[in-house]
Amino acid sequence: MSNTPHTLGEEFPGQLERIHALKAADPRFAKVLEEYDDVNDQIHRAETKIEPTSQDNETELRKRRLALKDEIEKALNQAA
Repeated sequence: MSNTPHTLGEEFPGQLERIHALKAADPRFAKVLEEYDDVNDQIHRAETKIEPTSQDNETELRKRRLALKDEIEKALNQAA
């Protein structure tokens, strides 16, 4: 398990099975998950100074992560 905060398991507790099922069934959803993980990793690397970035860029990354989280939540609600 990763020590990166804001993993999908943390953000959507108890829903990992549904996420995996939807990921397998919907290539677009799988792409959103991939982008979420990538953006989340970029934020983590910026926060830990592994790959420092400007404050503006970090803010934009956080906004993108939130938008992706909203997309994931919407897809999970529609699939319910």
